[in-house]
Amino acid sequence: MKKGTLKQILLLTDGCSNQGEDPVAMAALAKEQGITVNVIGIVDGNVIDQDAVSEIEGMAMAGNGVSQIVYSHQLSQTVQMVTRTAMTQTLQGVVNRELQQILGKKASLEELPPEKRGEVMEVVDELGETVNLEILILVDTSASMAPKLPTVKEALIDLSISLKSRIGKNQFALFVFPGKKGEVENILDWTPNLDSLSSIFPKLTTGGITPTGPAIREAIDKFKQKRSLRSFMLDDEYFDEQQL
Repeated sequence: MKKGTLKQILLLTDGCSNQGEDPVAMAALAKEQGITVNVIGIVDGNVIDQDAVSEIEGMAMAGNGVSQIVYSHQLSQTVQMVTRTAMTQTLQGVVNRELQQILGKKASLEELPPEKRGEVMEVVDELGETVNLEILILVDTSASMAPKLPTVKEALIDLSISLKSRIGKNQFALFVFPGKKGEVENILDWTPNLDSLSSIFPKLTTGGITPTGPAIREAIDKFKQKRSLRSFMLDDEYFDEQQL
């Protein structure tokens, strides 16, 4: 099995989208592009709106990801758990597809004998440590998120630190929605760590709208740009080799 790269969108929000495309449809589109959509709903003292809960769960389901509703003080552990769980879930899906190619369409990890299942899970765990990981983080900066942003910042820095022990390469990018001049704003381009968030987050402004669908669409486009750039560089390398 090739090592490859796992692509995740990590969406942090405290409410329901109210502008732009249907976020569940956008999450399904991300899945078609090989991108997992994980969603964390952040609650403070108030109970989160049931429509928001349905949307959060719907986005994760459509995006083949993980969803979780948490209080702010639990956010750091939850961000790490959701990221790891989604990695394992994705890798198990890859393993199941490999098993079906070898053993037939009805084969799955759960149907293997216990000892074989254990061996396969060891491979999944190892891949989880060695596979390259690209996480594009989408942070809701609508008005109600203002008091939660310091906690979000700490949770994301903790995530970056927790993943440093992995052998595989980690890359993070960060979008906020709404942005200063539009529905979505790219405030951090691809980077192996999130230390710079300490200087970025205090400068963020919060607004009233929640354009979640457009934010996911922009995230998909960002992954496409990265893939196009990688292909261009590989083509250049190939061309250079031919000239030698």
